[in-house]
Amino acid sequence: MRTNFLVLLAFMVIGMVCYHILRVDLLKNAKELGTSLAKTYAAEERNNLTVYETLITFGTEAIDWRLQENADQEEMQSWISMYFQRLQDVLGERGVDPYAVLNGEILAANPWEGMEHYDAENAVWYQGAMMAGGAVIFTNVYTDTVYGTPVITVAQKCRNSDAVLAFDIFLEDFQFRSSMLDLPENASFYLCDTEGNLVYFQTAASYEQERLESYVEDLQKQIWSGELEAYDTHVVDLTGELRSVYYSNMPNGWLSIITIPYDTILADLQQAKAVFVLVYLFSLLSVGFLTWREVRLGIRMERTNETVTVLGNSYYALYRVDVLRDTYEIIKGSEEAEQSLPVHGRYQDLIRMAGEVMEEAAYQEYMEGFSLANVQKLVEQGVREFGGDFRRRFGTEYRWVNMCILFDKTLEEGEAVLSFREVDQEKRRQLEERKLLENALESSRKSEKTKQAFFSNMSHDMRTPLNAIIGLTDVAKKRVREPERVQDYLEKITDSGRQLLGLINDILDMSRLEQGKVVLNDRQFDLQVCIESCAAPFRVQAEEEGKHFVTGFEIRSAMVLGDPFRISQIMNNLLSNAFKFTQKGDTVAVEVKQLSFQEQIKYQIVVRDTGLGMSKEFLPKIFEPYARETRFSAGQVMGTGLGMPIVKNLVTQMSGQIQVESQLGKGTTFTVELPFQSAEQEEHPCGGTLDSPISLEGKHILLAEDNAVNMEIATELLTMNGMKVTQAWDGQEAVECFATSLPYTIDAILMDMQMPKLDGCTAARQIRALSRSDAATVPIIAVTANAFAEDVAATTAAGMDAHISKPIDFAALCCTLGRLIGKVGKD
Repeated sequence: MRTNFLVLLAFMVIGMVCYHILRVDLLKNAKELGTSLAKTYAAEERNNLTVYETLITFGTEAIDWRLQENADQEEMQSWISMYFQRLQDVLGERGVDPYAVLNGEILAANPWEGMEHYDAENAVWYQGAMMAGGAVIFTNVYTDTVYGTPVITVAQKCRNSDAVLAFDIFLEDFQFRSSMLDLPENASFYLCDTEGNLVYFQTAASYEQERLESYVEDLQKQIWSGELEAYDTHVVDLTGELRSVYYSNMPNGWLSIITIPYDTILADLQQAKAVFVLVYLFSLLSVGFLTWREVRLGIRMERTNETVTVLGNSYYALYRVDVLRDTYEIIKGSEEAEQSLPVHGRYQDLIRMAGEVMEEAAYQEYMEGFSLANVQKLVEQGVREFGGDFRRRFGTEYRWVNMCILFDKTLEEGEAVLSFREVDQEKRRQLEERKLLENALESSRKSEKTKQAFFSNMSHDMRTPLNAIIGLTDVAKKRVREPERVQDYLEKITDSGRQLLGLINDILDMSRLEQGKVVLNDRQFDLQVCIESCAAPFRVQAEEEGKHFVTGFEIRSAMVLGDPFRISQIMNNLLSNAFKFTQKGDTVAVEVKQLSFQEQIKYQIVVRDTGLGMSKEFLPKIFEPYARETRFSAGQVMGTGLGMPIVKNLVTQMSGQIQVESQLGKGTTFTVELPFQSAEQEEHPCGGTLDSPISLEGKHILLAEDNAVNMEIATELLTMNGMKVTQAWDGQEAVECFATSLPYTIDAILMDMQMPKLDGCTAARQIRALSRSDAATVPIIAVTANAFAEDVAATTAAGMDAHISKPIDFAALCCTLGRLIGKVGKD
């Protein structure tokens, strides 16, 4: 009996221990399973969200393409309807409710009452899409204002416009659309957004929606507070049942949560407990039960050993050390340790041996960090892990290894595991990534510093002429009875306006050049006449400032094929630069030479001055954007720091070269060499050939302009020159005015590009499409603030005959009107 009692007592002790071990194992395994399952559900849901991302990206790209093709509102609405039908084919009925925001207006597949008053730009999904800059965003759950039901909105901003496409997904239609793994018995699944709103759930039992949402909200609070990190933590569900909670975060911030009942997890444990009870009741089976348990534990231990072996294979050396007794035990030794150390020995001998193969630069740090005294100190402080990466010698080469000493409560007091693992590839990749990040950061800092300097200069330089314009305008209002003074003020206002326009043009030109969007508009012109025209304003400036300005030409063939506007731009920048940095009595000279005479002629243009010159430090930066010489200056110099970069880019695009020489106090010389095709016939300045100028007296002009000030200025200039003007305040009114006029009573149309109701291009197309004899021939001139090549191409495609840039050069406008009206007269 005593023996049986001892056996039963032994079994009772073993049973309690095994119960605890099994419970811990089951809970840990359940945590791994539950966490893995939560990640699987999160990944599966991410795949489902990818379907929406793919469909909406297709839609935004299609909208971008149609906007670039100038599709009107009706065309966009038709496409949206077709696109919605295709979405239904893919996602089924009520899959999504799509709509788009174009130019502040909503185009919806399912229009709703009051849609025209809906402020889309202040909606969360719209602002999120705008901030994302083209990336797809998912909103949190919110109540839809139209249907009053919970929805999630998927939105994306078009890359090349401010248009936004959005899908509303109703929660009752939100579900997993691909096959999912089955949940464990009586388990529950919850999907929440970033604010904790319940997006989707799958439970074995039914609950009231409000109670369920409150329960899930409490789950999230405990998750974020870390209360559910341990493997054996649990919560009480709505029915009072104990549950373990497992979760995983999705890339978009949503949270995947799975809860499993304790009874389900510990089902095997309950069975084992019943077996133990039977063993206690039936002592005769105690030996058999013990044997069975030993076999079962043996199998588990074998699997555990296999797992430990797999983990150990990732380390090339493992040692068990006792830092209190200064001893070690080799579990898995390195090649050097197995050759020179016994299985058991002094810890300091082990560290000394390992240090012999360490890189010399890291040796001292290694010996101090892993010294017996330092490790004992770490034990006293309760540090659980200590280590670092070092380079050690393997044969004749050095590779990175990670050395780590691990302390754990499961080990005896003072004991630890010392591990060595090779991490050479990982470490090299980290170092390369760090170097790239450092280089990118340094580049970003330099760029930011340069741009900050540019914006500071630009702000000052733009405020200067603006201040003059505003100030002189106020003064002129008070001197209206003094015409001479008012005339002087107006001339200065004009100069300041042109100065401001020049600054803006420099900034826009540099932006276009950096994006590679500048297109050369080649035509035949007289190079000498072009350069002399550029020099003419500077002759007046030279007289006013007491400077000497000379020009010289050695040209045999002046008629060339090229872009005279860009040549003028180059000369104006070079001459402006020369006059800025010269003082009274200095000389500015322009010399033009023809270097060869073939089908393609090369010309050399030299702009030389005797001014301040540039420092050696700044000279290499002369063609860098935003760079300005600040070390030496005769005073505050106006400019953006973009003139020379623009010149450099233009010369390069024209297949030319530019060089600069400069010395402080002796002046600067710019030398430009450009090739041109030879041209024989000369064009009229307005384009084409005119035998004689056309009088505009009595001509009837239809003026389409939505800005009141611009309308007043243009009307006044036209009427002052004897023309009759009919005003149209938007594109639709312009079409109606022309359609209701008698044929051939309107001689030309000036069409602003950006107007309400109909833009200029759409209005021009509708006029050309009218069934009247003069609709196809009436001259239509585009008036636009965007005079870039693609803008001009758009006006041509819309059927317009020419374009004039804002601010309007009235002489050029009259020249263009005369040419086009005269052409119609001849036809």
